[in-house]
Parts: sequence; structure tokens; C-alpha cells
Amino acid sequence: MKVKDVMHDGVAWVEPDTLLSKVAVTMRDEDVGSIPVGEDDRLVGMVTDRDIAIRALADGKDPLQLTAGDVMTDEIFYCTADEEVEDAVRIMENNEIRRLPVIDHNKRMVGMLSMGDVAARAPASLSSEMLKAVSAHHP
Repeated sequence: MKVKDVMHDGVAWVEPDTLLSKVAVTMRDEDVGSIPVGEDDRLVGMVTDRDIAIRALADGKDPLQLTAGDVMTDEIFYCTADEEVEDAVRIMENNEIRRLPVIDHNKRMVGMLSMGDVAARAPASLSSEMLKAVSAHHP
């Protein structure tokens, strides 16, 4: 089974200078827990709901003054639309991430692969294995 058969198509994204309040509104409106950050037509980071909670609120910063670039994770893991779902799940497991941007052969973002997507459309054994690995507590 290919990633393109499991992922959800289309992705809302923001630029690094987008105010964090707008990022949160986009997350709410799109009903997602992460937003890709793009600059000059390329993926440069991701902002997750956890990034907002930890890097903005828990650190005592004023979230109304922060931008996506201030809190984003710039180490990006991704997969390709034509990749096998099992291979994409291994990326998620090895890096303990719950959402994975999906790119095409032109390196353009075409979707996102989430744990929910895998759980809903992939074999149950793969979903169970991924959930255990991704949900493991950090040492």
C-alpha cells in the first residue's frame, strides 16, 4: 500500500513570519495538530500544537508576539507519496513523530500522513506497532 492511498491530500501551511496566533487559528480551522512552515516554495519546518505549548507558553514567552519561525521544529522528516506505507511508518516510529509531510517527485508538499490516517486505512498490525513506538515515553 502506498502513502498516497492513506494520506490526506492538501495541506494548509504558513510562512515563518506568520504570527503564532494565526498559526493556532489555522490549526483550529483545519482541525489539525501541526502546520508545515514554508519559505521560497520549500518546507523549512513544522509547528505542532506541542511546539506552541512548550516553546511559547511553558517558556513564559508572549505568544502574541511570536511567529511560526520562533517555535517551529526545523528538523523535518518526510516521506514521498509513492513510498510504501510501511516505510513511512518506520520513519514515524524511529523519530517518534505523529505526523509526516508527504512530498511528490518534484519535492512539492502534497499531503500529510498522520497516525490517524494509518489507523484508519492501513492493516491493524501496522497501526498497533506504530502506536506503541510513537507513543513511547522519552527517557
